[in-house]
Order: sequence, then C-alpha cells, then structure tokens
Amino acid sequence: MKRSVYREMLAWKNSEDRKPLLLLGARQVGKTWLMQEFGRNEYENVLYANFETAKGLSKYFEQSLEPSLIIPGLQAEFKMEIQPHKTLIIFDEVQHSEHALNSLKYFCEKAPEYHIMAAGSFLGVATHGGFPVGKVNRITLYPLSFYEFLDALGYESMPKAVYEKNLPLIQTLSSKFEELLKIYFYVGGMPDAVLSYSKFNDIAKVRKIQKDILEDYEADFSKHVSPVNVPKVKMIWNSIPVHLAKEKKKFMYKEIKEGARAHAYEDAMTWLFDTKLVYKVSQIATPVLPLSRTAQRDAFKLYMVDIGLLCAQTDLSIKTFFEPDNRIFGEFKGALTEQFVFQELKANSDYPVFYWANDSGQAEVDFLLQYENELIPLEVKSGIQTKAKSLNVYMEKYNPSLAIKSSLKNYGKTGNLLSIPLYLLGHFLNTATRSTHRKAGLRDMALGLVFGEAMESINKKSPWPPIVAS
Repeated sequence: MKRSVYREMLAWKNSEDRKPLLLLGARQVGKTWLMQEFGRNEYENVLYANFETAKGLSKYFEQSLEPSLIIPGLQAEFKMEIQPHKTLIIFDEVQHSEHALNSLKYFCEKAPEYHIMAAGSFLGVATHGGFPVGKVNRITLYPLSFYEFLDALGYESMPKAVYEKNLPLIQTLSSKFEELLKIYFYVGGMPDAVLSYSKFNDIAKVRKIQKDILEDYEADFSKHVSPVNVPKVKMIWNSIPVHLAKEKKKFMYKEIKEGARAHAYEDAMTWLFDTKLVYKVSQIATPVLPLSRTAQRDAFKLYMVDIGLLCAQTDLSIKTFFEPDNRIFGEFKGALTEQFVFQELKANSDYPVFYWANDSGQAEVDFLLQYENELIPLEVKSGIQTKAKSLNVYMEKYNPSLAIKSSLKNYGKTGNLLSIPLYLLGHFLNTATRSTHRKAGLRDMALGLVFGEAMESINKKSPWPPIVAS
C-alpha cells in the first residue's frame, strides 16, 4: 500500500539534522508494516526489535543508555552488523521498555549517525506524553485516506487525474468517485480491512475484520486501563455513534449514563485521546487567533479513529449506502460524512481543528480551521441539497476571506465561498498544506487554482455530470 507519509519518512532519512523518529498512531493503522517496508526499500538492512514479544531486549538498555554500549549488544543479539546510515534500527512497541525509549535522547545527542525509528500503539498512555523533549522527530500515521484507499484498490488513475488537473477525466469519473466514496464509508481506512477488500471484494470479510479490531480494542481497555476506569472507557467508546448521529453534536455526558458528570469520566476520556482511538474537537465561541485561546474546555465533539469502524460499531449494512430512500442511512449519513471529512483533515493537513457555535446554539459550523493567520469555516453536507444556514450566519457575522462548503455538489465558487465535492476535498487540503509557501497554498485554495479558472470555464461550456445522492 502506498502511504502518503512515506515522503515525510524519506525527508527524515535525508535530513542533516535528523533525530530518532517516533511513528505515532492508533493500534492497527499499519505502523509496523510501514517501518519495515521503508527499511527494505531505503536501507541495506533492517534490525527489527519488538519490545513486547522479546522481553529480554530491555537488558541491553538497563545497564547503560550509552549508544556505544547498546549497539554492540544489539549486534550480538541479532547476529548482524549495524552500519551507520545503512542500517535502519526499528524499536517497535517501545513503550514496554522505558530505558529503550529514554535511549533515544542519547542516540540523538551522541550517535546521530544511527538511523532509528520507534513506534508503539500506547506511547501516549505509557509515557503520559513524556517523550525525550526536543530529541526526537515525530510523524503520525492515520488510517488510509480516501486517495490512499483508491490506490490500494487499483484505481491509481483517479487520484492521478486530480493531481494532474485532468479536468475532462475528472468530469467523466465523477459518478465513479461517488460510488467509491460510499464504499470507503463502509470499508474505511484500516489497512487489514482495505487489503481484504482489495483482494476478495467481499464485504462480509471486511466486516469480520472490523469486528475483530473492535474486539481487540475492547480487550486493550481491560489490559491497559485501571479496573475502575474500564467500564467508563467502554461507555464513552460505545456512546460515540449516538453522539455523532445527533444534529447538534456537542458531547453530553448524560449520553453515557444518566447523571454522569465530567469529573468522573475525565481520566477515561483522556486515556482514549492518548491512544488516538478517539479525537476531541473543541468549540469556539469567538473566532479569534489563536483559536486555542478561546476553545471551550467543556464543549466539544468526538470522532472515532476510522469511519469503517464506526459503521461496524453501528452494524450498518453496505446495502443501506446504495438503496434509494433508505431511512437508516438517511438518518446517519450526516454523521458518516462529518467523520469522513474529519479523517481527511487529519490525513491531509496540519491545521488545528475546532468547530464554531453561536451563543444561542442555533447555528453551528462543522469545522473551523486555523491556517497561518486565517480562519476558514468548513461546512459539511451529505448530499446535493446544500443550504448551509449556519455557514451563512458565520459569514455574515465575521466575513472570512475564505469559506468552504463540501458536499456531493459540483465544484463552484461564489465570492469567497468555495464549494468542493467531498471526493476532491483531500487534495485541496493537501495542496495548501504541502505548499512551499503557505500563503501561496491558501491563495490557491481561495481562488480555486488547484483546478484554476479553467474549471469554471469548463463548467459553463460542459457541466459535470449531475451527482445524485442515493
């Protein structure tokens, strides 16, 4: 599978001020495979040390944290030569060895010629965020994005058409984009589920894998959480689909249990955030920079790590996505669309993400992005009926230089409002984020220059095929 963070890993490898790299991310998003694949492709050999399965490895770090003493021990243990710049050293599940994690500081300071990657699904939990400060680089791996999903299924030509701004082909493929988007809603981006679907095209096999992952996560709750907090973690985890299905998605503790109070569930909630299984998006009442300054501590929305797991948790059938006028999907498709956009934001951009609601709670913009010194409201719609009353309220009150509405409606631009089809949103976000000049990236987004004025010209001459939500 092609993963977009691979290029970030290459930049790390070639950097003159390279530090040991921590690959972060939830369990089963593909960290181990990606590190080993990167090592096979980019290095002469790989030393893979798993501190969960090989308990004895810690002894090489317990007597001394000096790289000059650790390296000979690892060479003896693995019966291989570790060559500076030519060997990739992988410390997997490194949270099981506090000494191995601490050794990264000394490799950074005293032996930067050794290339080290470390990963662990519970690093945030095990260390309470206490990584060697300033001594490591970090990359976060998320489930496969929509375009990574298309690549994995063999539809490389579709993302390529977007990257190359091939407007006629994008027009032709618009209905195919929508069809595959619905499949992505169901399959999601967990690598095992995507690999199974790409091989067998069997939805039942995908659902079995998703259910197994959910069971593994719940087993982790009992293994890694204090006994008093296990029931609380499970109740929060199981309440997320109900929370997302609401029209107003502010999280309410009473949805977990009647009479529940924040202070009683705070530790359990923090544990889920640290594992990156659940994400918190805080509410902003007044959009001023930096957004974190006015974020409301007790007003927030929750999102899951993966849209496919969300479908599995709710037992949605794939048929509900394609049958017309399906009531169940109609009630829940807004939640799925918002979850999708959140995942695209995480996978394709580095914006701080919040949401906005007015004082009365009658207007709520799904996402508010902080991009340099600009605030960009982003409203999400699940179909082609795209009246965005809340976004209009925000725009009238704050007059942003750019606002985005993403739905199944065709590309368009009216004043400072940019309409982007859901299946193109990831590329717009990625283009601005990866721009060498961040301001240029925002200008490209604001003016629609990812496809340029040519898109507007083509729309006038030959509109895109109509998109019908089913």
